[in-house]
Parts: sequence; C-alpha cells; structure tokens
Amino acid sequence: MNAQPSNDSDTPRGCPFGHDTELTRLYGPEAATDPRGIYERLRKEHGSVAPVLLEGDIPAWLVLGYRDSRRVLDNPLHFPRDARIWRDWREGRIPDNSPLVPMLAWRPDCVSQDGEAHRRLRGAVSDGLQSAADRGVRRHATHFANKQIDAFADSGRADLVADYADYLPMLVIARILGLAEAEGRRLVESCAQVMKGGEDAVAHDGVIREIFGELAERRRSEPGSDLATGLLEHHAALDHDEVVAHLRAVLIAAHVTTNLLARVLELVLTDASRLSGLISGQLNISAVVEEAMWNSPPLAVLPGRFAASDVELGGHRIEEGDLLVLGLAPGNLDPEIRPDPGVSVEGNQAHLAFGAGPHECPGQNIGMSIIEIAVDVLLHRLPGLRLAVPPEELTSTASTWMSLLDSLPVEFEV
Repeated sequence: MNAQPSNDSDTPRGCPFGHDTELTRLYGPEAATDPRGIYERLRKEHGSVAPVLLEGDIPAWLVLGYRDSRRVLDNPLHFPRDARIWRDWREGRIPDNSPLVPMLAWRPDCVSQDGEAHRRLRGAVSDGLQSAADRGVRRHATHFANKQIDAFADSGRADLVADYADYLPMLVIARILGLAEAEGRRLVESCAQVMKGGEDAVAHDGVIREIFGELAERRRSEPGSDLATGLLEHHAALDHDEVVAHLRAVLIAAHVTTNLLARVLELVLTDASRLSGLISGQLNISAVVEEAMWNSPPLAVLPGRFAASDVELGGHRIEEGDLLVLGLAPGNLDPEIRPDPGVSVEGNQAHLAFGAGPHECPGQNIGMSIIEIAVDVLLHRLPGLRLAVPPEELTSTASTWMSLLDSLPVEFEV
C-alpha cells in the first residue's frame, strides 16, 4: 500500500484505457473553475462513460449518463462499493497519504459494503437517524440557525456561505451525533479538507476519526440521547470501529448538506420572484430544493464503485477491478433525459443527488428538514434581505467531488 504511482509513461501503471490515451484530469486549475465544461467535453468525446484521472493520476471511469449511473447504482452485485477489489489498491499503487483514501478506501461502514453486511449496518444507522429525527432535528436546526444569525444580525451584512451555510448543518448533525458545539465547529474545517482533497486530506480524516473514537469511548460509560449511544446499543452489535466509521459517514453527509443549503440560498437570492414567493408563502421551499438538486447537486461526483468482472458500460469495456465514479451533476443534465434543461423540474424527484439503489442516502429527510428551517428562519429574521453583488459576480470552486459556492454576500435592514 505504500508504493507510489509509476512515472514510467504519461499514462499511469495499470491504466485500463491504453497507453496512447490522453486522459482528462478531474482535479487541477481547469477542473476547479469549469467542471461543467469538462463534463460536456467528455460527453462529446466519449459518450456516457469517459476515462479520467483522479488525484495522483489514478485512472477511473467517470459515468456521465443518467441511465448508466442508475445501472451502476442499482446493481451492487456487478458494481460493488468494496474498494478491496480495486485493482490499483490491490497492486499497491495508492499511497497511504493519497487524498483518495478518505473518499474511496474500504472501512467498516455500510457505505463500503454490500449484501447482508450492508443491510445489518445500514439498519443500525437508519434506526439511529430515525430516533434522532423523532427527538427534535427541527428544534436543533432552529436553535443553531438563530445562533448563527445572532452573530451578524446587527451588522446589516453577511456572507451566507462562511457565516451561515458552512456551519448550520454541521452543528445540527454534530449535536445529533453526541458532540459538543465546540467539537462540531472544529470538524467543519476537517470535513472541508477531506472533501477538497490535497495533501492534508488524510490528516484531517484522522482528526475526524480521533474525535469520534473518543466520543464512542465516552458513550460506553456515559450513554446519552444521541446517535453514538444508539449505535453502541443497537441489536446489530456494532463494534468500536464500526461505530466510529458510521459517525464519520454521517458527518461527511452533513458537510455535503452545507453545499446544498448554499445552493438553495443562491437560487432564492438571485431571483426576486422566488424570494418574494417564499416570504409570502406562495412558494414552497421544497420546489427550490428540487431545482438545486437537479441543476447543482451538492455532491457533483459520487465515489465510487468497482467492477466485479469485465463488463460493457456506455460502449466501453470496463475491466474487473476498475474504479468508477458517478457523475451526479452531469447525469442530472444528461440531454437524453433533459433535452431542455430550462423546463421546470418541480415535482420531479428522480434526480441523482441522493444517489440511488441500496446505498441511497438514508438521512435525506433530516437534511431536507435542516434546509427548510435554515431558509425559513433566515427570511424571517432578516427583513429586506438581498444580494449585495450582481448575480454574475458569484463564483464557485470545485474539487473532484463538489463544486462549492465561494461566497454569498448579502445586505439587510437592521
């Protein structure tokens, strides 16, 4: 596992695409500023599945087509999540400090497993999340929404990314997991670095696991009304490592929700009719969330699946052990299912934003509740809320996995 990728040629060792293929990188300057342009170029050149390089020039197949993504997500027998069958992993080409490790490596959670092992672990997580929802997610969301707003309410200005969206879902989920507020705030940066990639990703992943390891130990002797205790006491009999891995997985999902909240607020504040409709009650926030889910899914690329055997997908021969990453953003804009992206998607929940199949996000209802409360509290607390810059000045920066809104400057009456 400590071997470094070979530099013997321009194409990485073990690359399944042929030594003469010039591969597109899903990281670097172009990917950070124009991911949608890359997706569309790849679609024109390769069709619904395209060969790409991930950080460290590790080869993967990017699934761009909606139907092909559903085929992969719905068929864990042919496309399992277990990274132990990943050829580059087995053959030692993924170094221990690779930023891909936190996102793709096997760990003892339901995300990494299929079949009966998956059902056992996912059942424990689903039961724990349902209990958490029953105990007051909306109350926690209201509390932290008001607390975040209190910090800038008297200034008449704020950045709703850095001052609000980056923290609110994370603080709510940290409370549900069993962490103190200070620990939740500390984890905001670590989660961001894990999703961003780069040389610090593995170290920040270690911070997350350390905090949850300590939490699991505390809850063994001091049970509480939280997800950590629920996992420890569940009849599925999770061991220490399984509990820690699932607390981590839920926290990462909360970080993804921060991006969804930012995108929803962007939609609200760049369209006066949406804003007035929400304030007057004529528009339901769920319609805005659906639009964001289709056009700017919070996770642009979902890691990852692995070919259990040689298979044809999108006109390409996928070899056993190949890595596939699912393009949720390009899949949602696939011209085969959305020939006119301008047509309203209201009422259509067939987007890929929550994934699909056995691994579909189990906490999506909690995420939706947090966003609903976050928008409602914000609009009622800040009269005259408006964007402080022209909409065309808003920018985003992407990593392999997410495209994040850089800032959302607003003004309001004091």
